[in-house]
Amino acid sequence: MPTSGTEGAADTAARPVVIGIDAGGTRTRAAAAWAADDGGPPLHTGVSGPGNALSVPIDVLTAHLREAVAAAAPPTLRPHVRAVAAGLAGCSALPGNAGAAHASAALRTALADLGIRPDVTAVSSDTEIALAGAPGTPCDGLVLIAGTGAVAARDAGGFTVATADGNGWLLGDSGSGFWIGRRAVRSALAALDGRGRPTLLTTAVLAHYLGQAATQAPATPTAAQDVRDRLVQAVHERPVLELALLAPLVARAAEDGDRVARRLLSGAAKRLVKTLDALSPRPEETLVTTGGLLGPGGVLLGPLKCRLAPRGLQPVPVPDGLAGAVAVARKALARTGRPGRGSPTLGPSSNAAS
Repeated sequence: MPTSGTEGAADTAARPVVIGIDAGGTRTRAAAAWAADDGGPPLHTGVSGPGNALSVPIDVLTAHLREAVAAAAPPTLRPHVRAVAAGLAGCSALPGNAGAAHASAALRTALADLGIRPDVTAVSSDTEIALAGAPGTPCDGLVLIAGTGAVAARDAGGFTVATADGNGWLLGDSGSGFWIGRRAVRSALAALDGRGRPTLLTTAVLAHYLGQAATQAPATPTAAQDVRDRLVQAVHERPVLELALLAPLVARAAEDGDRVARRLLSGAAKRLVKTLDALSPRPEETLVTTGGLLGPGGVLLGPLKCRLAPRGLQPVPVPDGLAGAVAVARKALARTGRPGRGSPTLGPSSNAAS
């Protein structure tokens, strides 16, 4: 879905363009902008489906990248794209990372399908472009992402040198939106069968999965059993990552004073801090946070700040990694020193954040 652009035909012909891509567990976003460091905000943006380089099949990943880039770079801009930088969840330059190869192959195909032949293409992790999106475009520091999934990373010279968690919904992502959503459903089921305390999460979860007609508390044990059975079936029939959509409902219940919901959010923040601790953060070190839970206005940003303040850490929230991806693309092009087209390169080794 493109944004409004005001570029004139003469400017388009004369000025090089860069594309930044931020691909995560929920969506893939792309932005086209003028290549100059002071080139201003995006000319156009595009959005598509999930872009995790490990969990999304390569043909689907290619399609999502192609759709997002096509919207961000209309046909008139494509001949002038000189650099592309993409940060993808599940991708890094760390040894043995299969996501990097998948991401490079998918991006190469997507760009070729659109007739885009940049001089340089940089593929990196979503943590690297998140860090680059902070004020001053830093290359060194910590990143903590919490959205559908959760991961912490330490970057040095623009490259990821260590990570903690980010192991996916089945094996990790502690404190993530998925983690919160799964525990919300567990709390609702426990309340329905008497194992847990009453909670507003019961009606919220039932409304999400079974519709408004199921929001009334069952009057009898038999009715409660029927509701539990239908809820369990509904959860199993939906995509597993849809559980992450329950996180805002938990936040709303917490605002309304629900103790179970408040305990869930507190537990999520505690687990995210534990993930960050694995990277041995230092006082006053740059810490960028992003994702649906830790970006500006994120429901876990406040609890996280409270837990980190005694450690001398102040989170710098950014909406996503899109601005950072554009900044990385601009740096990549500047480093080529070539005013004209050269031979395109692609792969994690061409990471441009350094």
